[in-house]
Amino acid sequence: MSSDFESYEQDFAVLTAEITGRIGKVPKLVGDEKKQMVANIEKQLEEARELLEQMELEVREIPPQSRGMYSSRMRSYKQEMGKLEADFKRSRIAYSDEVRNELLGDDGNSSENQRAHLLDNTERLERSSRRLEAGYQIAVETEQIGQEMLENLSHDREKIQRARERV
Repeated sequence: MSSDFESYEQDFAVLTAEITGRIGKVPKLVGDEKKQMVANIEKQLEEARELLEQMELEVREIPPQSRGMYSSRMRSYKQEMGKLEADFKRSRIAYSDEVRNELLGDDGNSSENQRAHLLDNTERLERSSRRLEAGYQIAVETEQIGQEMLENLSHDREKIQRARERV
């Protein structure tokens, strides 16, 4: 069982090395080559995610006494995956800025300001989304509590009515 995990580990290592190399090439490429490279990296990242899922399944099958070592490896692989995705995202942002500049004929001076402004707005949107989700969760919980209170009141009403009938 651990041999399957180790096989997945080797595949993951090879794949992440390829992805890292390709991410480094993205800013140097132009046009269709760049588009194709981005598409290939996206496919490889998906493969890496699937490998991580397979590795997690294998870890679940490992006896509890030796699972700790494999779990710590999984955490480091997940961190590595997150770093790769962040690096890819940065290279894609640079890629999209270059494409936009080519289309609009921008000289690139204002693009840094626009990019910073865009990132700031994105961050605000994410914070607002999190607040909305928290508010929605509170509303759902409040609704559930209200429903429980109504059920309790209904039961109490029935008890009171039965008591009145007996009296």
